[in-house]
Amino acid sequence: MIFSVIRILLIFCSLSVWADVSHEHAMEYPQSHSDCSEDQVFDVGMWMCMPVSQQSRTIKMLMLSGNIFGGYISQEKPRGRDAAYSTSMVMWAVGSSFGERHYFNLDVMTTAELWTVSKRGYPLILQIGEHDNLGNSYIDAQHPHSSPLMGLTLSDTIRLNGDLNTVKLFFAPRGEVTDGPVAFMHRPTGMINSDAPLGHHVGQDVGHISSTVLGASFKLRSIRFETSVFHGQEPEPTKVDLPLGVPNSIALRFIKDFYPDILAMISGTYLHQPEHDEPSVDHQWRFSTSLYHRFDISEDWEVQNTIIYGGITSYDGAPFLNSVAEEFLLSSGNANVWGRVELLQRTPNELNLTSYPESNDGKWVSAVTLGYTHFVSSFEGVELGVGASVTKSFLPDEFQASYGGNPWSGKFFLQLKGMRMWHQN
Repeated sequence: MIFSVIRILLIFCSLSVWADVSHEHAMEYPQSHSDCSEDQVFDVGMWMCMPVSQQSRTIKMLMLSGNIFGGYISQEKPRGRDAAYSTSMVMWAVGSSFGERHYFNLDVMTTAELWTVSKRGYPLILQIGEHDNLGNSYIDAQHPHSSPLMGLTLSDTIRLNGDLNTVKLFFAPRGEVTDGPVAFMHRPTGMINSDAPLGHHVGQDVGHISSTVLGASFKLRSIRFETSVFHGQEPEPTKVDLPLGVPNSIALRFIKDFYPDILAMISGTYLHQPEHDEPSVDHQWRFSTSLYHRFDISEDWEVQNTIIYGGITSYDGAPFLNSVAEEFLLSSGNANVWGRVELLQRTPNELNLTSYPESNDGKWVSAVTLGYTHFVSSFEGVELGVGASVTKSFLPDEFQASYGGNPWSGKFFLQLKGMRMWHQN
């Protein structure tokens, strides 16, 4: 974690040469689609305003953002454990307009989680998904994300007319498909909560790291139609590689802006042979809907709220599994109160509870998290926060014997985040 913190600070400092010859902007992160100016368009996947081409001038842009967490978690036994770990995301975006209509952009997203998270993953009761390099399942733990390259996307945003109607074409050797809600590390309500949602693999945002993605997004005033084709097999989280495959899967997503500050989306995805360790699964379907809302409750306090549904077929031996989540962030300056309420289905087999006769039947479990983060200092656009959270898990009667009831988890952490954008016009 210490090396990750030092690295992001050095990166921010090294950009001073660029800033000397450009217009520098420290930015709030995340933003909302209503914050975009006349020469910007809201990128839903990145959850930020991005430039579009202008007839009268050439635009060049460099953006850097980072979000690093380091903390210690303690969980009730017998299934819980205690651990120190760090999760991280550092993202670059470099772009330039070309002519009157095109804006080319390269996004690079990196993480050090392979080296800052335990081989067993970071503790997260009721979480499952993926396997380590020895073939062992991550159970009651979240796997690290692909390191060091979590995403690499090249895009061309084509301006159609003066109303900022656009077509975005993109290619990602590793990147996000047009599937599910906004990935949790980009969501307004997830930027301050480092834990992956329990429904991450249950029809929600697992598609944010996919292979060989070719896609298009059509923005027509307040609506977007998005589609992508990609290689359905998920990258292995513990390997340092960048595999490419034949596109054999497809995702469709529809997005609608409701002003002020309400956005809704719905998606459906077909995946061909998604699991490298389960060749018997020929295909899966994923479905999701999500709603994002920002509003003020006073002059000082703002609320960001997200509601998500996800569903998936033929997953871990179950014919169909469901997940629901609600996330909120209540913020005022440096003070941030946040939480997550989750309800989803887990099978006994997924949790390695082998004594149940119906081991592939989904059982409803839930978890409620409440946290607080206070940003105590800032330097050159980089903010340092101190936070803590508690989580209460609720299990069906047949699971409670293995977990010792309905277990508690507690976490203390430091957060380092920042975002800057440099323009040359």
